[in-house]
Amino acid sequence: MKPIRLMTGFFTVGVWTLLSRVLGFLREVMILSLIGPGPLMDAFVAAFRLPNMFRRFFAEGAFNAAFVPMFSKRLEGADGAPEFAQNAFAGLFFVVTLLTALGMVFMPALVWLTAEGFAGDGRFDLTVGYGRIVFPYILFMSLSALFSGILNATGRFAVAAAAPVLLNIFVIGALGIAALTGAEAISWLIWAIPIAGVAQLALTWRAAAQAGFKLRPARPRWNADMRDLVVIALPAALASGVMQINLVVGQLVASQYENAVSWLFAADRLYQLPLGVVGIAVGIVLLPDLSRRLRAGDDAGAKTALSRAAEISLALTIPSAIALIVIPITLVSVLFERGASDTDDSAAIATAVMIYGLGLPAFVLQKIVQPLYFAREDTKRPFYFALVAMVVNAGLAVGLAGYVGWLAPAIAATVAGWVMYALLAIGARRFGDAAQVDARFRKRIWRIIAASVIMGAALWFFNLQLSSLLSLPWWRGIGLIILIGVGAVSYFGAGQMLGAFKLSEFKAAVRRGG
Repeated sequence: MKPIRLMTGFFTVGVWTLLSRVLGFLREVMILSLIGPGPLMDAFVAAFRLPNMFRRFFAEGAFNAAFVPMFSKRLEGADGAPEFAQNAFAGLFFVVTLLTALGMVFMPALVWLTAEGFAGDGRFDLTVGYGRIVFPYILFMSLSALFSGILNATGRFAVAAAAPVLLNIFVIGALGIAALTGAEAISWLIWAIPIAGVAQLALTWRAAAQAGFKLRPARPRWNADMRDLVVIALPAALASGVMQINLVVGQLVASQYENAVSWLFAADRLYQLPLGVVGIAVGIVLLPDLSRRLRAGDDAGAKTALSRAAEISLALTIPSAIALIVIPITLVSVLFERGASDTDDSAAIATAVMIYGLGLPAFVLQKIVQPLYFAREDTKRPFYFALVAMVVNAGLAVGLAGYVGWLAPAIAATVAGWVMYALLAIGARRFGDAAQVDARFRKRIWRIIAASVIMGAALWFFNLQLSSLLSLPWWRGIGLIILIGVGAVSYFGAGQMLGAFKLSEFKAAVRRGG
């Protein structure tokens, strides 16, 4: 079995994820422009969150947290990996199909539980109708995630990373048709989602078959492997459930305020760009790599992999977080302020972006530390930590709402994110030296922070100087491009001078794929 090249995988997943997030920005720009913050968008956000919420149980969340390490170890030991994958596929197909059917029937109850503030106005019925259309997306995406896990474990990252791009392509195409024909944009948007799910499943299913894993629907078989899979996945599912409760609590609070669901959704999309490109990419690649190294007894290799993943992640995440904190209004106004979205919407979204920016490093660090547990098939303690974070999140979201209003969910999510990371980091100490960062990381991290602060100062200064240009609608994009250039030059220049990293390392990694 060929080894996984960590940096190759990271850049492959990162580039495809970057493309997906950039197209996602275009998608959100079109949604905000054609539909705008208001009842229709609130209903769409609440409806689309339902399959995404459950997807984290059965897709890249709980199921893959258990499946990928077990599958990777069977690959490493040549121990019945195809049979294990087939059984897992059959079981997942059965469970998620049943869930999808139940969700369609009980959609009004799901909407009431997740957006109770919609009850009594038109948003409730809209959300129920939209939810029944988009909910089957969970079936397609869950099965696609299983095939993606197989591909990632075998070191084939490109197709799995490219699949999410299809959702944005389908949605952008649908919205474009609606805009050109004068059709109702929300209808085209809603129907594009399940169709995109089918396309994503077809792409990953075919790629897995080409990799030697031709899986077919079959009657689920209960055996020792499946029992072990469920035993390991159940705590991860409960942990994912806790995380989803955090989202639901936030949405319940936001649903009490007009347009707040839409504002928080837009802010979430912005900070998800660096989180997706960096944190999720590293987490996807790191989990199978650590699993196989631990199976082979390579503790030194595991420590190096962890350190390099943390180093590259924070070298990209910390400056991103500072940019979100320093120039949020510029970012939001350029990206989202057009059509049905006005300056008041931009100001509200920018405030939430700044708050999320404070928590961005914590969210990325979680993606780095969690594989230390999952690679050892330890899903119980992350569940206990998630329970603590849930209490923190719920307490702050509800408790602060009376003081800061609709911003309470953003503050709660940020604080809970840091609490979750702290618990994971403290708990990982028991794994010994293999779970610790090396001397090179400890030397460079402070220099990365210093370079990021220098970049933040440059962005703040030039943002002030370009304020007149940024106030002109047709020139704001040029002003943002200038700011991005200033940020890149100041950060990478300062980083090179301070020894935070060597630009040659980035060039070499891109040139040879790691």
